[in-house]
Amino acid sequence: MQAETQTETRRYGFFLVEGFALMSAASAVEPLRAANLLSGAALYDLQFLSRDGGPVRASCGAIFETDLIAVGPMPDLVFVIAGGNPFAFEDRAVLGWLRRLSAEGVPLGGISGGAAILANAGVMQNRRFTVHWEHFDALRARSDNFLMERRLFVIDRDRYTCAGGVAPLDLMHALIRSDHGAQLATQVSDWYIHTGIRDADAPQRSDGAVPDGLHRAVAAALALMETHLADPLSMEQLAQLTGLSPRSLQRQFGDDIGQPLMRHYMIRRLEKADELLRQTRLPVGEVALATGFVSQAHFAKSYRAQFGDSPRDRRAQLGLRHLSG
Repeated sequence: MQAETQTETRRYGFFLVEGFALMSAASAVEPLRAANLLSGAALYDLQFLSRDGGPVRASCGAIFETDLIAVGPMPDLVFVIAGGNPFAFEDRAVLGWLRRLSAEGVPLGGISGGAAILANAGVMQNRRFTVHWEHFDALRARSDNFLMERRLFVIDRDRYTCAGGVAPLDLMHALIRSDHGAQLATQVSDWYIHTGIRDADAPQRSDGAVPDGLHRAVAAALALMETHLADPLSMEQLAQLTGLSPRSLQRQFGDDIGQPLMRHYMIRRLEKADELLRQTRLPVGEVALATGFVSQAHFAKSYRAQFGDSPRDRRAQLGLRHLSG
């Protein structure tokens, strides 16, 4: 992006979904506030929004006062900030408002789970985007047509999405640089001691499945498990791919992880199944297949042993009984 060194005030709206992460919101708005402070000019006008106006509570309990979405002039850019389970957000009035903004040419953005709500509103067609890693697989399971990317942030024409957490610092650095030049963007990042600016294609996660200090074969086995949740590998296959005998791999895995290898593998599959049950509308049978269970009976028995409830009971608790078939 080339800097346009804009001087007019840009109005940024931040729609807050109840239970949003304070970290995500602060990482988005504070760089823009600092840009105003350090430039000595009103470069950005920031507005917190909600459907009805009034207080909206963050996940940590902090309360933000918001304005009604239908009041005031049209924003230049609207971000949706959502945490928790964004798939549970089905407010027709808000989804309709987002569609109207899109139709009127207002650029839209999603932070953390916000892109899932934009996708639900139908305003991400033919647009590349990203979402917090926790929601990535669940959102992708909802449609093969989503152009999703596992990146820190994605700017695709009039859509601005990022993974949440502290990733908005990097996205806002890019926006400030585009609007007002690299010097101000660097000053803002220095203001927040954020000197390690990350590129858009930086990963959202360290290799969380592979803790530091592990035997190379154990690290390789853990990585293989994460990429083969739907098509589980056998002990013999894991051993062959990691370069140890099955017995040696099992022993080394137990020493490093403190748990039998295949038991750990089963738990990871069940954790992924639980995520899909909570965050998608996939039928239970499809959730079973997506996590490597050919038999629904085996899946139900294993799931109950791990979590204390059957998959259908879990769905019923979430008010999703009609999705259990």
